[in-house]
Amino acid sequence: MTKRIFRSICIVALSVFLSSIGLFMGVLYDYFSNVQRSQLEMQTNLAAQGAANEGMKYFEGLDVTDYRITWIDTDGTVLYDSKSDFAEMENHMEREEIRQALSEGTGESSRYSITLLERAVYCAHRLPDGTILRLSITRNTPLTLILGMMQPICMIFVAALGMSLVLAFRLAKGIVEPLNALNLDEPLSNDEYDELKPLLKRIAAQQCQIRKQGEELKQKQIEFDAVTTGMAEGIVLLNEKKIILSMNPAAMRLFGTARSCVGKYLFSVNRSLELQELLQKASDGKRAEMLMEFGDGTYQLDVSPVLSENLVSGIVLLMLDVTEKEKAERMRREFTANVSHELKTPLHTISGSAELIAGGMVKQGDIPEFSKRIYAEAQRLIHLVEDIIRLSHLDEGVDGMKWEEIDLSLVAGETVQTLLPEAETAGIQINFCGETAIVYGVRQLLQSIVFNLCDNAVKYNHKGGSVSVSVKGEKNNVILSVADTGIGILAEHQERIFERFYRVDKSHSKEIGGTGLGLSIVKHAAKLHDAEIELYSAAKEGTTIKVSFPVYKNFTKL
Repeated sequence: MTKRIFRSICIVALSVFLSSIGLFMGVLYDYFSNVQRSQLEMQTNLAAQGAANEGMKYFEGLDVTDYRITWIDTDGTVLYDSKSDFAEMENHMEREEIRQALSEGTGESSRYSITLLERAVYCAHRLPDGTILRLSITRNTPLTLILGMMQPICMIFVAALGMSLVLAFRLAKGIVEPLNALNLDEPLSNDEYDELKPLLKRIAAQQCQIRKQGEELKQKQIEFDAVTTGMAEGIVLLNEKKIILSMNPAAMRLFGTARSCVGKYLFSVNRSLELQELLQKASDGKRAEMLMEFGDGTYQLDVSPVLSENLVSGIVLLMLDVTEKEKAERMRREFTANVSHELKTPLHTISGSAELIAGGMVKQGDIPEFSKRIYAEAQRLIHLVEDIIRLSHLDEGVDGMKWEEIDLSLVAGETVQTLLPEAETAGIQINFCGETAIVYGVRQLLQSIVFNLCDNAVKYNHKGGSVSVSVKGEKNNVILSVADTGIGILAEHQERIFERFYRVDKSHSKEIGGTGLGLSIVKHAAKLHDAEIELYSAAKEGTTIKVSFPVYKNFTKL
């Protein structure tokens, strides 16, 4: 703006200067022309009087440099000329000033010479004898006058230009300085220029509106951050160019980045081709979803386009943790397959044995053995169905079960007593020691935990081995411990033994009639009591399982 004002002032100053020079030269030229004409008339009158009085003698010895004197006879013949040889001069009767002098007594005219850039001015006077005396003088044209005064004009122009530049710079700076010093935070406090008041009022109104909108946006941003910060799901907002506008902590954790990623291209954070293809669908205006692995978890990525006037102006990426869902789905599929397999085996045995007996293909003496096999498989099937039903109830929670304060030592002792006949048959010794330890729980589930742990300790033991069961109270927990001297568990199997139908030794499990659901029941029942399970085992060195129950904790029924 300063440059524009500076140029404008300079142009105006130079225009005024040049116009002034032109006007001045015009007025000066007109003034000197009038003075010159008056002098020419006066000199013509004086010369006419001299010529009339003295005749040709008047011109003898006359030294005239500025004027040209011509004496013309009544017929136009030149009688005398101070500049040229009058004998060779043409007849002047047709000259304008001569004709006018003959008719009126005096005459004037002027003629312009393009070659010499001069104007000749003539003044003629009729003498008493009828002859004509004419004086002429050369007058410079305005262009000649300007060219003759070019040096002083240039000096004046340079001086005027310098002054114009200095004044223009100071004026421009003086005009712009108050504009630069305007207090736009408080527009109405400025009073330098009245012409700016409408603009300042409008700026003040717009600032008020912007502040109001800014406060609303800030409040919405605070609410958005409050909601998204506490979310376990990841949320990423992108613009149409896939530049990150916002990313909540959950998404930052999954992408392994920090808040500094805002403003960067998403693929500088994650270069997954699957993610690029997913976001491209959103860029095309379509919703899409996919499953993607992040660390040890599985996440469902949902992308939705943000449309503005039917154009994609942004993308919303939602990352849902479906690890447990996928795990549960996988376990459900495995459970279904395992149940089908476990049910099929005893059913085939029962069906095959019964078919042989019904077809008379079994000797009379072998029928009791086949009947015994059918009974054993039927009992195995019953136990399997009961365990499945029990697990199904545990999956549904403990609604309807009675919660109470129970002496875990008493429950464990009673359960061990029920297993003594089975242990004696297998040649296993069970030892129990316990002290009064009160827990808050469901008696049926606590009995199930003790029974399944002790039953496994007996079944997966060596003949002549032992099982030690103990209950003791600590400061904040009650510890149930079941230790055996059995076959033990290899390290690679220890993380999976609580899965449904998982068996370390499948051949041995079938021999002893295990269903593969006992430890799964223990895990679910312990979880409902908010108890923690610890496993210590080594191959051929036995196994110890400890279940730690919180003391007097009122659990929320799941």
